[in-house]
Amino acid sequence: MELAEVARRAAAGFGPGLIQGPECSRAFVTIVVAAGIVLVGAQGAGAGTVTGRVSVTQRGGRLLQPLQSVLVFVDGVRVRVDPTQVSIEMKGKKFLPHVVVVPVGSTVRFPNLDPIHHNAFSVSGPNRFDLELYRRPHSRAVSFDFPGVVRVFCNIHPQMSAIVLVRDNPYFAWAQPDGTFALTGVPPGRHTLKAWQEQAGEASIEVIVPPDGEVRVALALAASRYRPARHKNKYGRDYHPAAHY
Repeated sequence: MELAEVARRAAAGFGPGLIQGPECSRAFVTIVVAAGIVLVGAQGAGAGTVTGRVSVTQRGGRLLQPLQSVLVFVDGVRVRVDPTQVSIEMKGKKFLPHVVVVPVGSTVRFPNLDPIHHNAFSVSGPNRFDLELYRRPHSRAVSFDFPGVVRVFCNIHPQMSAIVLVRDNPYFAWAQPDGTFALTGVPPGRHTLKAWQEQAGEASIEVIVPPDGEVRVALALAASRYRPARHKNKYGRDYHPAAHY
């Protein structure tokens, strides 16, 4: 089917509008739909590229700028990825870095660089763990075998928190400070694309990734309802009032 005919049918069936421009010379047409933006691309073989921009709205309608730690990923496609190893340091009563993303099966080390004890733990579903107490110069590690969001805390210092994002395919990328992102090598077909940010949670849209083409999307996250909440210790109880900050 000619590209012009694809555009005509899509405009008639999807509405509310059709955007055309210089991009058409690169053999793609972008169609704006209520749930987001999807693309119908030229025929070909191989894999597609997903590009676009993420926005995060704060209280009062203000846009969060610059963006930090916003992950964009394709959900629901399971592709084996070689596990890796990363470190989250416990230093100055903080987890550093605060957020990491790893493939399923990866190992995260938690070296304690403080002269005091820490106890890294998580109660996040099947990825729950408890590394017990240890201090500098010791380090302990845990492997994550299930996709999802793993929230990590210290059982002694309630202000310490980290997040491990575990993905079951290689189709993820951090958004740039201006919100732009690019995912390459995505299999053609209909997929769910998600964006995640700690205070805003997730937003998702459906995209149709063309073979050997590009799809442009826009994702909007809302952090306007975010309120800091106290978390429990590893026993499911409140921290002792004398817990050290």
